Amino acid sequence: MRVLSLNSLKILDCSGAKHLVLTLRCRLCERVQRPRHSNKKRLSSLICIILLNSFVLSSSPLHAEAPPSPTHGISIFGDLKYPANFTYFDYVNPNAPKGGNVKGAAFGSFDSFNPFIIKGTPAIGIAGVHCTLLTMVDDEPFSLYGYLAEKVELAPDRKSVMFTLNKKAKFSDGTPVTADDVIFSFDTLIKKGTPLYAQYYKDVKNVEKTAPNQVRFVFSTDQNRELAAILGQLPVFSKAFYTKHNFESGNLTPPVGCGPYKVEKFQPGQEVTYTLVPGWWGENVPSQKGRNNFDLTFIYYRDQTVLFEAFKAGDHDFRGENIAKNWAQGYDIPPVEEGKLIRKVVPNHLPQGMQMFIFNTRKPLFQDRKVREALTKAFDFEWANKNLFFNTYTRSLSYFSNSDMASAGLPQDDELALLEPHKDQLPAELFKQEFKLPITNATGNDRRILMTADKLLKEAGWVIKDGRRVNKKTGELFTFEILLNDPAYERIALALQRNLKALGIDMTTRTVTLPQYIQKTASFDYDMILTNIPQSETPGNEQRDYWVSKYADLKDGRNYSGVKDPVVDELVTLLINSPDRQTLRTRVHALDRVLQWGYYGIPGWHSKESRIAYWNKFGMPDKKPKDGVGFDSWWVDSALEKKLQR
Repeated sequence: MRVLSLNSLKILDCSGAKHLVLTLRCRLCERVQRPRHSNKKRLSSLICIILLNSFVLSSSPLHAEAPPSPTHGISIFGDLKYPANFTYFDYVNPNAPKGGNVKGAAFGSFDSFNPFIIKGTPAIGIAGVHCTLLTMVDDEPFSLYGYLAEKVELAPDRKSVMFTLNKKAKFSDGTPVTADDVIFSFDTLIKKGTPLYAQYYKDVKNVEKTAPNQVRFVFSTDQNRELAAILGQLPVFSKAFYTKHNFESGNLTPPVGCGPYKVEKFQPGQEVTYTLVPGWWGENVPSQKGRNNFDLTFIYYRDQTVLFEAFKAGDHDFRGENIAKNWAQGYDIPPVEEGKLIRKVVPNHLPQGMQMFIFNTRKPLFQDRKVREALTKAFDFEWANKNLFFNTYTRSLSYFSNSDMASAGLPQDDELALLEPHKDQLPAELFKQEFKLPITNATGNDRRILMTADKLLKEAGWVIKDGRRVNKKTGELFTFEILLNDPAYERIALALQRNLKALGIDMTTRTVTLPQYIQKTASFDYDMILTNIPQSETPGNEQRDYWVSKYADLKDGRNYSGVKDPVVDELVTLLINSPDRQTLRTRVHALDRVLQWGYYGIPGWHSKESRIAYWNKFGMPDKKPKDGVGFDSWWVDSALEKKLQR
C-alpha cells in the first residue's frame, strides 16, 4: 500500500540523503517520486506539510472473516489497536489549543492548486484543503479509521466495500458531502487524474450509490487484500464546484474542500496561506482530534542557501534538515545557544524506500545489465559519506530499506520456491550470493573497485580508446547526462562524475527548473535522474506504478527506469494478492531481490533518524508516532512565542 499519511516526516537529503519533507507519506496527492518536489517524495529542504490527513479503514483483519456489520476502521493484516469507542489517537493531545500561524519554507515556485493532475506545479500544503474517506494511523503497520466515512463494511466475499459518510460532513462552502461527491471524485481521478490513480484502483469494477450518504465499491477480484483499505485513501471533491470549474485546468482558483484548511491568500509562485476552516465539521472526529492546530503559511525561495539563512533569521518556524553539512556546521549561532532555536535528532522507524541514481533503460546505453552493474560499483559511497555527509548515512541495499520487507542473505524456503521456476530468466548470482555493493577505501580513487567496473564494461563491449570509453563495434562514445532539479544535488552528481571519468566515461550534469524537470521526467526524457522511490510498511498496489511493464511507457508514470520484466510483473501481482503479512513479506523479499540484481539504479543512502530544527514556539505531545515527530499534532504555545522576540 502507498503510504499516505500526512503526519509522517519523509526525508530526502539534498546532499544526497533523505530529507525531512514534512508531508508525510502522501505520494498520491503531492506526486512525489518525481521530485516535483519530492518520496513520495519531493521539494527539497523544506517542510512540505501536505496536511492530507491520512487514510483509514475497517475493524477486522482483511485476511480473516469479514466483519458482520459496519465498523469504525479497517486493518490489512491484524486487529485494530483502537476500539470502536476511541476518542483520539495516543500520540496527540486532544486538548491542544487552536490558533497561531506557523511558517514553512518551500523551494521553487507554484502555479496550481490541484495536486491530483499532471498539469502544473501544485502549492505545498494544498492537500490539507481536502479530506479522505478514512485516515491512516501512525502507530500501527497499516490501519485506517473513520474520517469522512464514519463506518466501513467489507463484504463477506471480499468483493465490495461500503462506506457510510458522516452526516455532519460539509465542504468549506457549507454544502453537505454526499455519495454523489464520492462517486464523482473516484470517476474524475480515474479519468482525469495522474495515471497512478487508474493503476492504484485498477481492480475496482464499478461504484454504486446505495443511499444519499452511502457508497459501495465493487471489485473485479477477491484477492486484492488491501483494495478496501486504499479506497479509504480516496480524496473527495465537491461535484458542484468542479461542475463550474475545470478539474484539469491546473490554475490558481482556490478549491472548495472538506478538509480542515482553506486557501486564505496567496501570491502566485511566492507565498500561500491556509487558515483553519471556522467550525470545521471534523474537529471532533476521533481520528482528527488534537490535530491541525494552527494556520499555515508557506514561503517560497529560489535558492537553498537563501532558504537556510532565512530560517536561521527567523523567517520561518520549522525545518527538516536535509543537508548534512548544514547540520554539522550551520547551526553555530546565538539563537541555538540561547535555546530559542531547537535542534533535535529523533529516531525514525518508517521504511525509507530507495533513493538512487536511476538508469533510464529505455535508452540503448543502459539496456545492458553489465553496464549498469559497472556504473553501480564505480560509485564511491564511502567517500561521499565521509566528505559530503559527515558519515551520517547508511548505504541502502534494499528497495524496502529500514523495514522488515527488506531482503537479506540468500533466498530460502517459500521465497526460493517463488524464484526457482524463473531460474533461467534471472541472474545466476541471485541464487548464489547475497546482494552487496563494494565497500571502498573512501579515497575517491579505489583502483580495486575501478578495475572491477572496467572489466564489466569491457565484457559489455565498451573499451578504452585514446583515454575514452567507446563501443568496440560502433565506436560510439560512452557519454550521458544526469538531470537534476536542484543545485544542491550537484555535488553528489559530481562525486559520481569523478569516478566515471576515471573509467573514460563522460557524464555531464544539467540542472533545470522544477516545471522543466516535471515535463522531462513525465515523458522520460532523461538518461539518469536522482530521485527517491518511497515505500510503506505494507507494499501493495502502488508497486504496479513503480515496476510493471504495462505502465513503463505511460506518461507521468513512476516506472522511472523503464523496468519491463515478466518475472517482476508476476511478483507484483502476487504481492498485491498476498493473503497474510508473512506471505506478503516473502513475496516482497523476492521482488526486492530481483530488482537488486537487475541493477536498475545506483543505490543511495538513508538514515534511521530524522533531523529537525524549529523555533521554540511549539507545544507537542509526549508520545510520538513512528516518524518520531508527528508535526501535525503540535500546537503554538503563545507564552513561548512571546519570549522569542525575533
